[in-house]
Amino acid sequence: MRVTTEPDRCVGSGQCAMLSPEVFDQDDDGLVTVVREEPAEGLRAQVLQAADLCPSRAIRVHG
Repeated sequence: MRVTTEPDRCVGSGQCAMLSPEVFDQDDDGLVTVVREEPAEGLRAQVLQAADLCPSRAIRVHG
């Protein structure tokens, strides 16, 4: 699994960073950043939930 984001779409809700802090964080402007682009398979459920709950659909999960 590989995770990418589109920070220009991010609205800074922070749900991703709260749901999966091992994978997501927020920069100084509150926009999503990826901490681990290829997280462990055990984090898949958290990552998919974060992507699903993202109000701006700024998170992409590949594979």
